[in-house]
Amino acid sequence: MNPAAPASPTLLSVRNSWVLALLLALFAAVLQLGLPWWSAVALAFATCFGLAQSGRAGFLAGFVGLGLSWLVPAAWLAFQNNGLLAHRVAQLLPLGGSVPMLVLVTTLVMGLAGGLAGLAGRWLREAIAPARRVR
Repeated sequence: MNPAAPASPTLLSVRNSWVLALLLALFAAVLQLGLPWWSAVALAFATCFGLAQSGRAGFLAGFVGLGLSWLVPAAWLAFQNNGLLAHRVAQLLPLGGSVPMLVLVTTLVMGLAGGLAGLAGRWLREAIAPARRVR
């Protein structure tokens, strides 16, 4: 094994994109309790800048992490008030008043914002310090 080659991520390693996504979901949910929604996007950017193994891992972690951090509270709040407010908002959009579609669309929008932020964070790290090729 080449000592200069990067180690592959183990199951519970922070560099594993699924563990990184769950950490992003947890920290983004806590962060959004007191800060605006875009603070979670900045968190995805910074976290993937430091920890993502590749652009694909950064996008996946950001998409899943921020998507989950939006899906769970949105679904919970819609369930708690029988979807009254969400139904009214869904009527304003071309969703036919469907609360589950509104939750899904907002989750996809937040997931895309997080995924693109994670990808941009990883790409910035590669632009600043390109990875060395092992021959």
